[in-house]
Amino acid sequence: MSEQKLPFEVIRARRAGARLAAVQALYEMEQTEKSAKATIRAFMEDRLGIGPDERPIEEADPDLFKSILNAVVEHQGVIDTAILSRLSDGWKLTRLDATTRAILRAGAAEFIVHQELSEAVILDEYVSLAYDFFDETEAKFVNAVLQNVGRDLRTGNAA
Repeated sequence: MSEQKLPFEVIRARRAGARLAAVQALYEMEQTEKSAKATIRAFMEDRLGIGPDERPIEEADPDLFKSILNAVVEHQGVIDTAILSRLSDGWKLTRLDATTRAILRAGAAEFIVHQELSEAVILDEYVSLAYDFFDETEAKFVNAVLQNVGRDLRTGNAA
């Protein structure tokens, strides 16, 4: 069934599932040092559509999932520089929790490659994911950093 014929809530759920899967895949790639291609293949075969509680979620949008992962890999230097520029002086990316890094990288990638989406939509999606994984303090941190990173990337002010 074409995505255009699906109800908006189903489309939104599929996109949210893709973003969750992308964060999980980025985390896995970092921990295992597997390539994006191998990770995408594994997720497409086995795990796309599984939530953090290991229960099936609405089928994730495979195209969005792949575009986020590929964008992080393709633009990682720009993304990491943009994130670093919004952290306190002396902080390194490795000081951040691995899940936080994955959320920030995935969100930043969408700011770069999904210009058709508003900053508010991207920010809302990834801050919601941060609340799924963390307490309010960490989720607010993700919100602040990602909001500034998104603005920097969209206006060309990324360091």
